[in-house]
Amino acid sequence: MTDTTIKNDHYYMQLAIQEALKAETIGEVPIGAVLVYDGEVIASSFNLRETLETTASHAEMIVIDQGNQHFNSWRLEDCTLYVTLEPCPMCAGTIVQSRIKRVVFGALDPKAGCAGSLMNLLQDDRFNHQVDVTSGVEEEVCASLLQNFFKKLREQKKQRKQLRKPRESTEE
Repeated sequence: MTDTTIKNDHYYMQLAIQEALKAETIGEVPIGAVLVYDGEVIASSFNLRETLETTASHAEMIVIDQGNQHFNSWRLEDCTLYVTLEPCPMCAGTIVQSRIKRVVFGALDPKAGCAGSLMNLLQDDRFNHQVDVTSGVEEEVCASLLQNFFKKLREQKKQRKQLRKPRESTEE
């Protein structure tokens, strides 16, 4: 990998991180994605699953739809997808089907990752298309976004639970 590629990967991942931060501000899981073609960002988004209440509203799926509209085609050949979290099975399958050339992701997803963690759908040679994968770009930032988000959720849940506890009377 060239120095320019590495530099570009960090630049575009920073854009994906900015998208993830947008998700966090509206209470969505902070995952962001950008789709790049020939050095130009042609699509960008973040998770909207809670907002839209649709299963497929992952950042990758939204960006792929935007890319399809950009090209008026289901094929996204020669595109690179940057995403802050390793793609899940649904997203990995869609990436393969859309013929995206390369995926660059930040944090591993040990519970649902299908670009190497649980399995590697993106590079399975049984499919008619394989994707080049680069992992760990801005990994610490991407992982910490998610860890902090879920830590806050757990703290909020704990506080709500404590507020619901009946207050014990101190009078006898």
